[in-house]
Amino acid sequence: MADQLRGVYRPHRYGGIILPFTILRRLDCLLEPTRDDVRALSEKFDGGALDVQVKRKTGLTFYNTSQYDFARLLEDPEGLRANLIDYISHFSGNIDVFERFGFEAEINRLEEKNRLYLIVARFAEVDLHPDTVPNAAMGDLYEHLIYKFAEASNEEAGEHYTPRDAIRLMVDLLFAEENEALLEPGTIRTIYDPTAGTGGMLPVAEERLLERNRQARLRLYGQEINDLSYVICKSDMIGKGQDVGNIRLGDTLADDKFFDKTFDFCMSNPPYGVDWKASEAAVKEERKKDGPSGRFGPGLPPVSDGQMLFLRPCPTWRGGRAGHGPALTAAHHNRTTGIDPEAEATCRRLARAAALSWTARAKGTLR
Repeated sequence: MADQLRGVYRPHRYGGIILPFTILRRLDCLLEPTRDDVRALSEKFDGGALDVQVKRKTGLTFYNTSQYDFARLLEDPEGLRANLIDYISHFSGNIDVFERFGFEAEINRLEEKNRLYLIVARFAEVDLHPDTVPNAAMGDLYEHLIYKFAEASNEEAGEHYTPRDAIRLMVDLLFAEENEALLEPGTIRTIYDPTAGTGGMLPVAEERLLERNRQARLRLYGQEINDLSYVICKSDMIGKGQDVGNIRLGDTLADDKFFDKTFDFCMSNPPYGVDWKASEAAVKEERKKDGPSGRFGPGLPPVSDGQMLFLRPCPTWRGGRAGHGPALTAAHHNRTTGIDPEAEATCRRLARAAALSWTARAKGTLR
């Protein structure tokens, strides 16, 4: 695939083509079995009514009403550019991933450089249906692509995803407190990641729960500020049958998209070495408005320590079922800032007390 892009793009930009095409092909394969049903429904319904009818008929929360798919696109080489743009524009409103990639501009560039047909034809040969590429393997594929393109851009791959071994450990600690309750038939829980990244933590948590209890259901929620990570996270949730509306784009510190919700579990790998200056005005205004009971009531770490600030609101997202105690894990890089010690000590004391509790409960309960 990269051979077709060489010369047209610099290597660090390959990801802007390969990732959206991978996502598009995955969606194309997912929608293939229900395509005719959706097209028929789209002739009778539109808007919210179509959303309801599609979910009732197919069980899916997303769809595409275009007359095209990868096979039909290749039947008209001369009209490929226009037809491909038509295809991506006919996804349901909750599929905004291609807009975030600026995909239409890339399609135009590939057409101009006489590469579009070659790229579409190559992806059409790849079967990405879940029967061929399971969800876990698809998540690994996304991570591999992110790592390779981050490496080419001289970026840290860890900025975009957390290694799965680390996630599995965090999930085991997270679930240890409710080990027995999670084995009950029909168990339903919610989990939230305020720094969702590409979504690696959320599906691993779901997989781990289903390994223990096939009748359980874990509803996944997340917020992410980076456009690239957001679209990959959302695309991954689509393939897992989750509600894609539960993955939202935005600055968690300055604009909590789930301010009106609480969750049974919370897990996060907050960004390390990043300040919160861009969110400072909004955070301080929220603290002033909400007082001691708000997300930032106990105090604020120094502006240089964004990682610590992400830790502070976690207890306010905690709630879930009545009487359910806190359950959260965070991958936290240890460092001492030496600034605002009282606020920092408060945050660390809350985290340490919770961690000791979870670790004690974990011993002898991990299955």
